[in-house]
Amino acid sequence: MTPAMTILFAVFGPLVAVPLIALADRSPNLREAVTLVTATTLFLLVLSLLPLVSAGDRPAVALWELMPGLALAFEVEPLGMLFSLVAAGLWLPTAVYAIGYMRGHHEEHQTRFFACFPIALAAAMGIAFAANMFTLFIFYELLTLATYPLVAHHQDEAAKRGARVYFATLIGTSIGLQLLAIVWTWQATGTLDFREGGILAGHIGSGAAAVLLALYMFGIGKAALMPFHRWLPSAMVAPTPVSALLHAVAVVKAGVFTVLKVVVYVFGLDFLQETSASDWLLFVASFTLISASLIALTRNNLKARLAYSTISQLAYIVLGAALATGLGVVGGGLHIVMHAFGKITLFFCAGAILVAAHKTDVDQLNGLGRRMPITMLAFLLAAISVIGLPPGGGAWSKFLLAAGTVQADYPWLMAVYMLSSLLNIAYLLPIPGRAFFLPPPADAPRGLQEAPLACLIPLVFTALGSIALFFAAEPIAELLMPITTAGVTP
Repeated sequence: MTPAMTILFAVFGPLVAVPLIALADRSPNLREAVTLVTATTLFLLVLSLLPLVSAGDRPAVALWELMPGLALAFEVEPLGMLFSLVAAGLWLPTAVYAIGYMRGHHEEHQTRFFACFPIALAAAMGIAFAANMFTLFIFYELLTLATYPLVAHHQDEAAKRGARVYFATLIGTSIGLQLLAIVWTWQATGTLDFREGGILAGHIGSGAAAVLLALYMFGIGKAALMPFHRWLPSAMVAPTPVSALLHAVAVVKAGVFTVLKVVVYVFGLDFLQETSASDWLLFVASFTLISASLIALTRNNLKARLAYSTISQLAYIVLGAALATGLGVVGGGLHIVMHAFGKITLFFCAGAILVAAHKTDVDQLNGLGRRMPITMLAFLLAAISVIGLPPGGGAWSKFLLAAGTVQADYPWLMAVYMLSSLLNIAYLLPIPGRAFFLPPPADAPRGLQEAPLACLIPLVFTALGSIALFFAAEPIAELLMPITTAGVTP
């Protein structure tokens, strides 16, 4: 199979599973087998492109040109390669987990649920492999449409209200701000192609560049910069596998991925450094980073606490992009991977606790480690990575991001990163601390009570992955180095 065909199969192939899943409505085993086969096939397709991209090739395919400089086209570069590997690689454990969760929690409308998953992953692949902002925008919108039914899955008033906030925020920011930025870029440059070094230099001044960057950054609502962040905690009304999809596999990672693509390939690092157009973003990202961490401290509901944690961790990546340095960009790209494994594990654990123990709040977890030791140990390992402590993979991404503040000559921003990491400790570690060190309630059941194996195996896998990435950070950083002018090695 040619690289061009591989790209097309990776982007559009998952859609073939949608009617097959729908037809298997009365046969859950067949429906779930289709889901697992599709997930495995997608990952193998994406993985087959990695040697080419690592060797410096840029596989590409163009489908349709609307007008000169405006085409539906795909090209695989290092950042897109990384995002596609994360999305495709984590879809398989998410699918396995979803089977255990949906059955264990006796959820209704499971066929509709599983049919929306491949559409969302197809959209994520389109975003990852987009060769220009026109293509990326189309699949960005498709991702919102595909995930809306997942957020509204329970169909009760809370789910409908949360889904409305989700849809209105993401569509409103993308149509009202991001689309305006895309049109402005095309009018100024005559192209929307992603190019090394960016496309805006020589076409707009520093003041206009700052305004254009603001339209992009706030228009990419999936990155959850404040004040456009409420959709993320609102979407926590969805089933836990959807939360995992939103926070690790597709949606928020598509947001921060798009932020990095815009910074690197539309503006260019040199252009941002020369114009100081991203200086304002340093303050907005820092405010989001610290504020979301402080709010997380006040949330007793476990999923709500994890949601605000995600907002804060996304701001790490946006801040790395705003530094406009090689270290910042590589650290941000690396954090996409590290946070994906860590946060998906935390949500897997939250769902497992709900299925096995029917607990949703942090203050209900006292002594739970005696009944669910595997789940709570996995939570601890993932928390270590998200905090940025060795031997969690997040230690490397946060180290590079902090080093990027020095490279950009903004050492005060290192204090922002360090303060946030201390807040990470404050809102994450008490959870396994309660589970392992506080006595359980007097009426608590005794003996092991772990979630079904289909829930347990994925969370163990991703928790161990969070630790394994500590020892595998160098190849990921090396993959990203060509998109910057700075060579860094953790």
